[in-house]
Amino acid sequence: MALSNFTSYLNAGSTLLYVSFAFIIYYAVSSIIAYGRLRDFPGPLIGRFSYLWLIRNACSGRPAEHFTNLNRKHGSLVRIGPNDLVTDDPEILRRMNAARSTYGRSSWYDTTKLNPHEDSLFSLRDTGAHDKLKAKCAAGYAGKENLALEDGINSQVAGFVDLIRRKYVTIDDEVRPMDLGKTTQYFTLDVITRVAYGKEFGYLATDSDVHDYISTTEAAIPLLQLCSEVPWLANFMFSKPILGAVGPKHTDKSGLGKLMGVAKEVVGRRFGTDAKEEPDMLGAFIRHGVSQSECETEVLFQIIAGSDTTATAIRTTFLYLITSPRAYHTLKTEIITAVTQGRISSPITYEEGKAMPYLQAIIYEGLRMCAPFTGLCAKEVPVGGDTIDGHFIPSGTRIAQNVWGTLRRIDVFGKDADLFRPERWIEADAATKDKMQKTTELAFGYGRWGCAGKNVAFLELNKVFVELLRNFEFQILDPAKPWHSVNHNLFMQDNFWVRVTEHKD
Repeated sequence: MALSNFTSYLNAGSTLLYVSFAFIIYYAVSSIIAYGRLRDFPGPLIGRFSYLWLIRNACSGRPAEHFTNLNRKHGSLVRIGPNDLVTDDPEILRRMNAARSTYGRSSWYDTTKLNPHEDSLFSLRDTGAHDKLKAKCAAGYAGKENLALEDGINSQVAGFVDLIRRKYVTIDDEVRPMDLGKTTQYFTLDVITRVAYGKEFGYLATDSDVHDYISTTEAAIPLLQLCSEVPWLANFMFSKPILGAVGPKHTDKSGLGKLMGVAKEVVGRRFGTDAKEEPDMLGAFIRHGVSQSECETEVLFQIIAGSDTTATAIRTTFLYLITSPRAYHTLKTEIITAVTQGRISSPITYEEGKAMPYLQAIIYEGLRMCAPFTGLCAKEVPVGGDTIDGHFIPSGTRIAQNVWGTLRRIDVFGKDADLFRPERWIEADAATKDKMQKTTELAFGYGRWGCAGKNVAFLELNKVFVELLRNFEFQILDPAKPWHSVNHNLFMQDNFWVRVTEHKD
């Protein structure tokens, strides 16, 4: 018996040794093949053989800045993984994302799928299916059939002003600090839930993280980023069995799962036998043939895509604005002059906002300084490969986008591209301004894969700065440490403490 056990132990040990040896051989051979595949492209040495550089970069909390440093050092196409390149070149981004491009979405998009059984417009990799769904959703996002879109946003802007006046305005010498990072996200969450569900969830009214959405997503985002950049990890974590077991569920009591449940309930009522047509986004989806399950998935994804990104744009713009006295006072003057002359309503309309030159300069410069979403959104080189700048790129290669770097290109924005200077938009000639504007709007994607909610974001941006600054003055409480900001594709920004006072004519 003892000899038999010992023999079994040796056999088990030998099997483990053989498996380990086979894995080492496989890894060595695959690394050599991977090295040769993209050997003409510069980049970190460790990235030629493994995903360790991407893993370390993802964990840094500042990945977009590191990608930008690589592109500035090595050029428009840099190797960051065994089968991965990254680019900051706006022309390459347009080439990959154009309406008639043969590039497809890569495995990167698998990690944006929240429901193992249904894709959103953003996670859908089948090009034909994506185009059909986008066509059906277009009217709802554009606002042409969503007659309540601007009014819904107006009501949330009013709610934001009310929250600040009710709880945070300084009274005499009593400073009531406000975390502009948190309250801004409450605003964008109420906007997107109003737009998507027909009724806001009450983040502003309660001044709280309703359903623990923010805390839940902030805990999950770092892992989601890591999975998106390491294919084998994504294949495991986002397989149907794993996602079905540990992913959010509509029966959850908090977090994203709770919002899934709300989506299921709201959409279910709208598909009921007694349902009435509504002039909102969900109503437009239904009228254009979006199925019940597709509606549930789409309105859920809007919360992530539409709230976190727009909140980042608003927070970042406010940070740069408050810390740039010239820009702050120039915008205030434009707003107050427009109010005095009766050129803007209360609240300001989208069209009125677009007619204010310095407001537009602030919006575009704020977007440019901090791309609200820095996910790699890697596209896959089509069958037959492609040749870019004289270099052949094999079929199946993933080419990631570095939008942060794109929005700071010196050849587009000038030698001071890293400086917040809204005047560049006022000083530029028509051709230069057009080039800068089209490049900045790459923050919303482009062509076939462009962000469907771009119109909603610009509606918010054209209203929120005007309405807050016509009512209040803002001052950062600790200029030495104005906020806490970490980037994991989406930004987590809080402890943005400000002193708020009433605006006085």
